[in-house]
Amino acid sequence: MWIVCGRRAGLTRQAWYAATRRQEKLGFQASIVLAEVRRLRKQVAGLGTTKLYELMQDFLTSHQIKLGRDRLHNLLKGNGLLLTKKRYRIKTTDSDHDLEKHPNQVKELKPDRVGQLWVSDLSYIRVGIGFAYLSVIMDAYSRKIVGWSFHKTLEAKGPVAALEMALKTRRQTDQPLIHHSDRGVQYCSGVYVDRLHQAKITISMTELGDPNENALAERVFRTLKEEFHLWGFPTFSMAETAIEQAIVAYNSLRPHASLGYKTPNQAHQGKGYQPLKWYPYKKVRFGNVQYQTDNQFCSSL
Repeated sequence: MWIVCGRRAGLTRQAWYAATRRQEKLGFQASIVLAEVRRLRKQVAGLGTTKLYELMQDFLTSHQIKLGRDRLHNLLKGNGLLLTKKRYRIKTTDSDHDLEKHPNQVKELKPDRVGQLWVSDLSYIRVGIGFAYLSVIMDAYSRKIVGWSFHKTLEAKGPVAALEMALKTRRQTDQPLIHHSDRGVQYCSGVYVDRLHQAKITISMTELGDPNENALAERVFRTLKEEFHLWGFPTFSMAETAIEQAIVAYNSLRPHASLGYKTPNQAHQGKGYQPLKWYPYKKVRFGNVQYQTDNQFCSSL
């Protein structure tokens, strides 16, 4: 028996019912994929398409869903779940001072072990009608945040507290370690420099005022603010709690493309060399990865 379905003629009843069931199945699969996306973003709010796709591989396999990255991008786009970026900043680095500045020691360095290079920086977080300042130290090899501090002023106390936290995590004190930062007055201050000398850490600083000379540290703040929504808080204590939660999630949950989609904790605990994407001076255009799209998600979910 032949039937007419909309503008399509010549379909058997069995074919028409099979197509209907297939569309229902695809719609159900899309719904559970979106539910999983929302669950993951409750943990890391700013996960983009690529990282979501990597994190969802086991989920997709267990539910027998065939879904490519481009299809996931289209699904997010169609449901208003693509990320939006905020772009504004204030100046936190004052390098116009008479304190001693140190040469850049990492121009040709590509770290091949944990504890070889720390990169540090500080940035602002809006609190109430003003700002407070987050200092971070990250291990360049594993991308793990090993020290951080949140302080109400731009004094050196904040970076020093982050340094003390990082020093407590240092595993091999007999291995050479370089500390790299910008030329901000906090990092050139006597108390900060003396603490690095006391810990027998080599001091390295940017030379040209180009943020690409400290690209890793600059990038970690972008990630924390955009993916974990660390933009503004009513009170200092609320901001500090949110920052701590974000850093724990950053280290333990968020996969890094530069680490082969390992988390920083996994890379930090690993043994032996692991291939890294390392661009200390390459200017990278940040933004969402652009995918080729089409209008039909359900055509090959």
